[in-house]
Amino acid sequence: MPTSMAAEAMASVGLDYVCIDMQHGLVDYSDSVGMLQAITTGSPTPTVRVPENQASHIGKALDAGAMAVIVPMVNTIEQCQTAVAAARYAPEGSRSFGPTRAAPVEGDDYWERANTDVALIPMIETVQALENLEGILSVPGVEAIYVGPADLSISMGFQPRSNEPEFLAALDRIVEACARNDVVPGMHTNVALAQDRLERGFRMLTITADLVALRSRIAEDVAMVQRGQTGDTTALD
Repeated sequence: MPTSMAAEAMASVGLDYVCIDMQHGLVDYSDSVGMLQAITTGSPTPTVRVPENQASHIGKALDAGAMAVIVPMVNTIEQCQTAVAAARYAPEGSRSFGPTRAAPVEGDDYWERANTDVALIPMIETVQALENLEGILSVPGVEAIYVGPADLSISMGFQPRSNEPEFLAALDRIVEACARNDVVPGMHTNVALAQDRLERGFRMLTITADLVALRSRIAEDVAMVQRGQTGDTTALD
């Protein structure tokens, strides 16, 4: 939800990071600035998933104070290099200097630390990305990747969020490749699948979203009241 109150709430419940989704979420840039401010009232790493692999999107997210940027549809080594360069100041990259909010929040030496403090996280979500996996993981500056399970499933010819053996084998292959390259494997998932993903070796999991959590809790509360009205008072809180 594109509100600072939603971001503040998510930042207060013990999460390691809170991600503002500008790819599929209904969030524009002005929304994201207030949401980043709200996230920094807590301890999670302020993270943004940008709409696409463009230097302007990556740079503006970082200038607004994101300390990690997730980049969708990174399918080739060249695309990964482009994304990393957009998140790094010269000589390591091509990020334009203008940390409008980041510098006041992180300190005057932000620009000296940014190349090491900021995380650029490419998404692995297509068969093409799997084919180029080792090369993507070997790009200097890639410390973590993030699997998009729905798009990866579709790209492999399955329904979104598949648990087909071939899909699960792809997940294991990703984790193994990450271990070889000292890269943190991350993934979008849910509470039901989180334990399986952890056991497979994923170390960075998104387990819910604000709107999903809101709908789930409201549905749960309604069901509890309805059960109570039919006599199941043990369900009432």
